[in-house]
Amino acid sequence: MADEEDDYMTMAIAEPSKPVKETSIQRTARLKREAELRSRQKTKEERAAEAEAATQAALETELDTSNKGFKLLSKLGYKPGTALGKTPGARTQPIEVSKKENRGGIGLDTEKKRKFREEMEEQVKRVKQDVVSYRDRVRMEREEKRLEGQLIGAQKVAEQLDTADDETGLGLLAPGEKGHKKLAPLKSINVLWRGLVKYRLERENEKRMREAMLQRTSDLTSDLPTYDDSDEDADDRQALGKDEKPEADFVDDLDEEDTELDEFNALDPAEKVEKLVMYLRDKHLYCFWCKHQYADAEMDGCPGLTEDDHD
Repeated sequence: MADEEDDYMTMAIAEPSKPVKETSIQRTARLKREAELRSRQKTKEERAAEAEAATQAALETELDTSNKGFKLLSKLGYKPGTALGKTPGARTQPIEVSKKENRGGIGLDTEKKRKFREEMEEQVKRVKQDVVSYRDRVRMEREEKRLEGQLIGAQKVAEQLDTADDETGLGLLAPGEKGHKKLAPLKSINVLWRGLVKYRLERENEKRMREAMLQRTSDLTSDLPTYDDSDEDADDRQALGKDEKPEADFVDDLDEEDTELDEFNALDPAEKVEKLVMYLRDKHLYCFWCKHQYADAEMDGCPGLTEDDHD
């Protein structure tokens, strides 16, 4: 039992550590750093930041009870944490001081905020208008493209029916018909589908001009010696390009001014389609919307004149 008890008489007590003595070099460096800190002047930004921090701390500090103003309020019945007066829900904290940091006059900042808010609202309004106008533009473009497709379809039907009747004696070829005929003057064709014929003839003329150019190029090499096989038939000679091709008939009046066609092309697509639809009904008893040619003018079974009537 005695062995387990601490022997305070023989307990080793550690001696307190002695402070490390500063060397002369360390002391010189320390004094130099302290002198530099004392002699260093604070920058303008640092002084402004310290002044702002001190001002903010003073504004956030409540009045001390030793303050004369606080003593006067206490005599009038004011108690810390309560509101002034008898109005319920009155302000318990003083109005925060808002420092003015620029030279603008009173109300200038409010006016700037108002103008900025109006500009932002106007910008948002413009964005909404742009979105709406874009949707309207896309819708109009789609509708115009749809009407152009209907116009071309109606022109092809009118061309087929007029060419099949051939009442004018123009000698025109029906669309897709092979052969070669003397082309009638372009202005003698019905203006309702004249533009379709003009476009097709322009494409054919361009193709023939390219073929004629290739033919002239091949003629330059015709003087070179070639092997002549007496057993070649007409098909072989045509395949080898040895037969002379007839000159292409070019339309002379494609570039002439056509006021009537220009006036028709200037019409709204919907109006052009309407004119063709009425022409097909009156001239050929054909309903473009029904896709059917009727036997008499009554056109029994046709629901109406417009596309909406056929929905």
